[in-house]
Amino acid sequence: MSSRLLLATANPKKLVELQRILDNALGSGRVDLVGLGDFPDYPDVPETGLTFGENALIKAREGASRTGLPTVADDSGLAVDALNGMPGVFSARWAGGHGDDQANLDLVLAQIGDVPDEHRGGAFVCAAVLVLPNGREHLVEGKQRGQILRARRGTGGFGYDPIFLGEGQSLTNAELSPAEKDAISHRGKALRELAKVIAKELPR
Repeated sequence: MSSRLLLATANPKKLVELQRILDNALGSGRVDLVGLGDFPDYPDVPETGLTFGENALIKAREGASRTGLPTVADDSGLAVDALNGMPGVFSARWAGGHGDDQANLDLVLAQIGDVPDEHRGGAFVCAAVLVLPNGREHLVEGKQRGQILRARRGTGGFGYDPIFLGEGQSLTNAELSPAEKDAISHRGKALRELAKVIAKELPR
């Protein structure tokens, strides 16, 4: 019998990505992955942390406390060098409304419109955590360095993927297949590391 594991996100695109990466890392069927959509009365949890790690822990602690399930949560975003690491933890609500990908992306492009190509570096950063009902906590981080383009390319992925060209890549994250993106992305790196912990902590 597989162990149930809660993925503490209400973002359907992120949920699909988390499930895909963990299934590949752990082996399909190794754990029974459920999302917040399986808990209709689950409240919005304010992300009040000032770091990705703090926000991921807030979400995972809440999930483990409310459901009694081992809980995985991540917080991630884009850190633009020319913006001193911003949007950072504010990536999902950079333009004001939470989760408006197009407005967030347009604002970043406008803010660095005059920045020359050689200074348009940045990174996707992900903190992923596992919180167990017994109180044990594990936190890992993943990072993908790259360049912020001047215009969108590609229709895959979500968030800032269409303007992010990873180091050594000729395609943006939005032009890559899901498997190609997972292999190099910040979230892929963090969750593969966390999968090692999950495999040890959750019995078969």
